[in-house]
Amino acid sequence: MGTLGKAVYTVGFWIRETGQALDRLGCRLQGNHAFQEQLSRHRTVMNLFDKVPVLDKGSFVAPSASIIGDVQVGRASSIWYGCVLRGDVNSVSIGSGTNIQDNSLVHVAKSNLAGKVLPTIIGDNVTVGHSAVLHGCTVEDEAFVGMGATLLDGVVVEKHGMVAAGALVRQNTRIPAGEVWGGNPAKFLRKLTDEEIAFIAESAANYSNLAQIHAAENAKPFDEIEFEKMLRKKFANRDEEYDSMLGVVRETPPELILPDNVLPAAAKEK
Repeated sequence: MGTLGKAVYTVGFWIRETGQALDRLGCRLQGNHAFQEQLSRHRTVMNLFDKVPVLDKGSFVAPSASIIGDVQVGRASSIWYGCVLRGDVNSVSIGSGTNIQDNSLVHVAKSNLAGKVLPTIIGDNVTVGHSAVLHGCTVEDEAFVGMGATLLDGVVVEKHGMVAAGALVRQNTRIPAGEVWGGNPAKFLRKLTDEEIAFIAESAANYSNLAQIHAAENAKPFDEIEFEKMLRKKFANRDEEYDSMLGVVRETPPELILPDNVLPAAAKEK
């Protein structure tokens, strides 16, 4: 970043700080010394000087996630609530149709003890379970990382490889295609079945569909959210038998009908 870029960045920083100061002053004038109206400093997408996240317009990033620095997110991928993807000292690359589930952490390593540069590379149609930690590793296409698993620097999970929930995969470990590894430290457990391999692709597709619903919900304006809350309150305690006795017909508004791909199995059978 040149001198002009640094100057613009500094001006922007001081404008934001001034806004915070004005907010605190306004709270004091209102007699509110707890500052309950303070501005949130959270930014879902944040650049670090010249390192700017690149998000495909077809991707979904939850409002409470944090994507920082040199991060690329591909088409139909989803970054869920509470995730942190931090590409500061190196880059993070995420392919298409991949889901990084809630509270997961993806970071990078500038280099390891041997001097090897270690970005984090996640391929297409990958599922990363809730609260997983991926650090300076590579996860190839259609691989699966279970909930709470930790992948350390230099780890490679090959295509159709699976890391079991809670596993700790040590540095520079390579998990071959079609194998399940688990434990602390992670070791080979068994081969994946054909059904389990098919499930990996199905899981990724399901999350891509679910992300579209969350994206639409998060994009709703305030007025629409309040209107739907009113409808839910109106229809929450209805008694179909009592309504039929009175001759009242209450059709569920289309705003309250979930798409077929997120309905519980029991509801679909009806």
